[in-house]
Amino acid sequence: MTLRFGTDGWREVIAEEFTLANVAVVAQAIADALPGGARPVVVGYDTRFASRTAAELAAEVLAANGFEVLLGSGPVPTPAVSFAVRAHGAVAGVVVTASHNPYWFNGLKLKADFGGSAPPELTARVEAALGRTPPRRLGAAKAAARITTVDLLPAYLEGVGRLVVREPRPVRPLTVIADPLYGAVDGLLARLLPPAWGSVRVIHDRADPLFGGLHPEPIPPHLDPLAAEVRRASADLGLATDCDGDRLGVIGPDGSYVSPHQVLALLLLHLHRHRGWRGEVVKGFAVGVQTDRLCERLGLVLHVTPIGFKHIAPLMLSRDILIGGEESGGVGFKGHLPERDGLLTALFLLECLVMEGKGLPELVAAMEAEAGPAVYQRRDYHLPPEVGRRLLARLDQAPPARLGGERVVRREDLDGRKLWLADGAWVLIRPSGTEPVLRVYIEAPEAGEVEALHAAAADLVRSLAGEREGPASL
Repeated sequence: MTLRFGTDGWREVIAEEFTLANVAVVAQAIADALPGGARPVVVGYDTRFASRTAAELAAEVLAANGFEVLLGSGPVPTPAVSFAVRAHGAVAGVVVTASHNPYWFNGLKLKADFGGSAPPELTARVEAALGRTPPRRLGAAKAAARITTVDLLPAYLEGVGRLVVREPRPVRPLTVIADPLYGAVDGLLARLLPPAWGSVRVIHDRADPLFGGLHPEPIPPHLDPLAAEVRRASADLGLATDCDGDRLGVIGPDGSYVSPHQVLALLLLHLHRHRGWRGEVVKGFAVGVQTDRLCERLGLVLHVTPIGFKHIAPLMLSRDILIGGEESGGVGFKGHLPERDGLLTALFLLECLVMEGKGLPELVAAMEAEAGPAVYQRRDYHLPPEVGRRLLARLDQAPPARLGGERVVRREDLDGRKLWLADGAWVLIRPSGTEPVLRVYIEAPEAGEVEALHAAAADLVRSLAGEREGPASL
């Protein structure tokens, strides 16, 4: 078996590489990589096919290696496991999930003792330990002595709820449509929303390992049903989380998508101006320019990291970070965890609407009056990882002088290849770290230019990959 940790853990296709036998091998490698001692390991899981069975197996292997294990009693968001790691002083957390990947994937996320994504040095130890020791098993009776089943939700929900200012009342009660995409956040937003703020109605609110045919990533077109329901109900906004609840997607009252870049900029302004929070800001390489402009305007230090929250978390531990966010809709906050949390992001956005007394379109317009307009869209292409790597090598050998009629003025190589154009637009081409996918991220001042640049980028990708290996848009 070949184990590779991507931007956030190990993910494989169910019944191919993701099998119970391989889960046991990975769990044994995790046990070998962790320091021994009296500290427990927290194990949780989401609503995917076989997640509970895989979590019970991982817990048994960890117990057989001498660890006390706190096993979640039901599906929970990944941030709830991270919260439990901190609350119980655990040495690590393991979450059976494939996050936002399609239903035919499952996997494991590894959380470090600080309650965030495992740093590269820890995942490297796991990779090095893979296959070194045959998986140890205890059997149900002996495992029961070392495995304690715990409801991980109450403490997590209490911790999230404490961070929200509940006293303000909106001008009128809000109507919110929540879409957990059949995942682990089902019903949790309604439990935490202050009653005076309004009401939450949930769609796609049952566990379904096939996700109702949807892809459990909170971006268009997977949010089309949510957008339709927001329009039908004349709701104030729609809020969607991915399967394991660490990402948020936002739909405005007209059914339009509010990008994660816009959400990050809105929350930065809200927390700094209305909550009085101070500190530095960190963003992933694929996040747009509005955050940069607001940091300059507010006099805040901005850090830019490679893609993946495992790069943001160390800064949240070592510096006074106010907010950290990435293109995928994952945002982490000061005073909580060095970890993405879709539920808390949703609550802070609602708090912003309540405290401002404005609708979401008004807030976005006011933010853009300060940070400038920016239209963003990502497109994904089915390409094997090795083809994506060859494509980047060919791009380095023959970089384009122009894209979509605009001159390329500079290039950044922090993670993938980002081409900056003369008018301030940018195009980022990057193979995914977790899927056989090549991602093309584009931001420009106007929607028409975004479309034109995506057409130009598709031609570029096709020519670099070769027609025989030509990309098919997802």
